[in-house]
Amino acid sequence: MLGGTTEAYALAASLAGDASIRTITSLAGRTTSPRLPQGEVRIGGFGGAEGLAAYLLTQKIDATIDATHPFSARMGWNAAAAAKTAQVKLLRLARPAWQAGPGDHWIDVGDWDEAVSVVARESRRVLLAIGRQELEPFAAITDVFFLIRSVEAPEPMPGFANAELLLSRGPFDATSERALIEAQNIDTIVCKNSGGSVVDGKLKAARGLGLRMVMKRRPARPEVASVATVDDAVAWVRALKR
Repeated sequence: MLGGTTEAYALAASLAGDASIRTITSLAGRTTSPRLPQGEVRIGGFGGAEGLAAYLLTQKIDATIDATHPFSARMGWNAAAAAKTAQVKLLRLARPAWQAGPGDHWIDVGDWDEAVSVVARESRRVLLAIGRQELEPFAAITDVFFLIRSVEAPEPMPGFANAELLLSRGPFDATSERALIEAQNIDTIVCKNSGGSVVDGKLKAARGLGLRMVMKRRPARPEVASVATVDDAVAWVRALKR
């Protein structure tokens, strides 16, 4: 299983009690102290699609579940190519994307350059909730305050003219998100459409406060068999054993 998401941890836990299934969860290793799922765990990259295919063959893997983050596009394409090469069954566990509803003020963008243009034109105080690896484009904006929320500190930290770093790990509920937004006088939230069955706390807070949300659309993924829930993924695995 290619993991790292909430769904991947839940799936590993659901399969852990079945002695007839050997479950290996692969984590990218982007954080220094990752939360480990149940079952076997490997940490680190594979060396592209060819390296992943070699791993699948060496470990005699019967099936692969791509439960990576919706924005881990490269891993999705590598998984599809590797599964084809190794002739291994592949399932994508894909959480549903968030959808704008009544009261939402979303600006959908395809890339961060487009988001930078929107923020520079319309914002004054921004909650930047995009992780630590994609901050650089926003550092070019010198007349906007950024509250940068990340699990770990960026290394190196881009040269923002006016920014504060908030190290914190979610999930965050709507009440705490609203309190943070009001305390920091935030007028814009920049984030990715990570999605999920439960509406995210910052989305609820933004809706209640009428805030602008600059939302990055998901990248394209290969067309593979997909399910939206952990239960459906478990059922798929069980069916392979029949």
